[in-house]
Amino acid sequence: MPGEGAIMHKQSVERLRFRGSIILSVHEESLIETALATPVEDVFLLIGDVCTLPGYMEQLRRHGKRVFLHMDMAKGLSPDKAALRYVAETLRPEGIVSTKSQVVRAAKNLGLAAVQRLFLIDRPALELGLRTLAENRPDAVEIMPGLMPRVIREVVDRVSIPVIAGGLIQAPDEVGQALAAGARAVSLGRPELWRWTEDQVRTIQQKGEDPE
Repeated sequence: MPGEGAIMHKQSVERLRFRGSIILSVHEESLIETALATPVEDVFLLIGDVCTLPGYMEQLRRHGKRVFLHMDMAKGLSPDKAALRYVAETLRPEGIVSTKSQVVRAAKNLGLAAVQRLFLIDRPALELGLRTLAENRPDAVEIMPGLMPRVIREVVDRVSIPVIAGGLIQAPDEVGQALAAGARAVSLGRPELWRWTEDQVRTIQQKGEDPE
């Protein structure tokens, strides 16, 4: 019989399915209000500490956002099981994001969906990253920078989990190129890129043009 953690993790993975092709990467407090006003549901939260995170989480959830907490960016939370238990039981995000293998594994053991972030700066980093994914078995991977259609395509071909492209994406055609290469979604930190509906994103993907 599967343990409680395994059952909770299965439920988290089922919820992990991203609602659209755009993920809001909220890296400043001032961007929360902007995020609330967009049609995009999925949010990577890269700010906050033990005092402010409960309020951020409640505010975003109240507006229908699905929040994935970046554990490496959360101040006052150590990368250990106690901190992750607090996140799972008190903050209750849809999942977590981390570059740290031990955080990804511990999060899964606690029933949280886990997105592993990889920085792919060269071929050795790519091969190491793929081995890391095989060992940790996260539920999705975010690869950075996101301006690498050929590399995105290779990662998509070599893994069986959703691939998210993020970092340094600044223009509509760059969003379209990442999605056309096979990325399931693109995480964006520039608020001027947050405004699109899914129909508009499809236009970007097909034509590489700003829909407005």
